[in-house]
Amino acid sequence: MALGIFDSGVGGLTVYKELSSAFPHTNMFYLGDTARVPYGNKSPETIIRYSMECACLLTDKYHVNALVVACNTISSYAVDKLKSVFGLPVLEVIQAGAEKALQVTCNGAIGVIGTIATIRSNSYVNMLKELSGDTVRIWQKACPLFVPLVEEGLITGDIPRLTIKFYLDELMKRPIDTLILACTHYPILAPLISELYPQIRIVDSATVMVEKIKQMGILVSESGRREILVTDASPAFESLKTMLVGNIRMKVIELRETGIA
Repeated sequence: MALGIFDSGVGGLTVYKELSSAFPHTNMFYLGDTARVPYGNKSPETIIRYSMECACLLTDKYHVNALVVACNTISSYAVDKLKSVFGLPVLEVIQAGAEKALQVTCNGAIGVIGTIATIRSNSYVNMLKELSGDTVRIWQKACPLFVPLVEEGLITGDIPRLTIKFYLDELMKRPIDTLILACTHYPILAPLISELYPQIRIVDSATVMVEKIKQMGILVSESGRREILVTDASPAFESLKTMLVGNIRMKVIELRETGIA
């Protein structure tokens, strides 16, 4: 059994870290499309095409038996296509995050922050309403500068602090008590967000994915092989990779067009 995890860049390593710790004997391959990050400002058609190319590499070359979409933008637009084409279990972060938020909120007022594409898709709004019977109140905010901050390793200090306040100060005037981090890059900024807004319960769907996979019963013990794949190398990515998951070997690969419409 091999698990393929992919994202537009470094953010999905937050999901990889949780899964790697929970399933130490499962073979896991992580692919970060760092050459084309971010996905959040791309069209739906481009997001789907990029996602298909990532999934093709993981299934064709690494023979993964299940895919984890460690990206909220991809989860918002490409999951149905991935499921129909590859015929494998495809796990995504949106339902997991929405379920957790509904469990922890005390007043039913939930904030969602993510990329432009994720917020525009209303995927979390729709999922929260579907799961709650339309009883929750939801406020959304796109935070497009969070991804490049993380990708460049700017996760402490005045620059990320001021950027967070720029996006979230107005949102925090709402009565929300729970905030969904609807982008897997964002948990890297969670310590700063918690420091600035300590009253807020933060939901990171990466931690919920572990339980989802356990419920599916799809993993078996193997050699515990680990590999980190990227489409472009950068010192910032290497630094964040080391911080999140240690000195696992990183390999630069080239994606190919799939020809799948």
